[in-house]
Amino acid sequence: MELIVSLDFDYYPDRHTCKGRDISPKVRIEGLQRRFMALMLEDHDAPERPFVHWVIWNVPARAVIPEGVSKTERPSELDGAVQGSTTGGNIGYEGPCPPRGRTHRYDLKVYGYDEPLDLGPGATREELLALLEGQSTQYGVAAADYGR
Repeated sequence: MELIVSLDFDYYPDRHTCKGRDISPKVRIEGLQRRFMALMLEDHDAPERPFVHWVIWNVPARAVIPEGVSKTERPSELDGAVQGSTTGGNIGYEGPCPPRGRTHRYDLKVYGYDEPLDLGPGATREELLALLEGQSTQYGVAAADYGR
């Protein structure tokens, strides 16, 4: 069953990017019928594809991920959630930051699954995808652009 994932915009406001406060956006999820979620924000227009801007898993099922999730290994506002490493080597959300004069598209992917994943903080997108294989039963994506 497909998830409906939405952001409050089609073009990233500066507050969610390297030009602004670099805080994670509010994410709405409809149709989730599983106990947990994993989210990944990816830039497939970057030379290093994909450039991973956010990896978080074991997010308890909910309809809304609040704006401004803390950039800690285990954000307290999402009880039980764990954050991984971005391509830039950071923990937590790392907002869009394409080269000047370029606009990139960013895919926010959401996976729904039933059993918590045994994966420690700082894990990569690839490690998360390997554990989701065979377990993820729901999927949805929202896309938005950003340019500088």
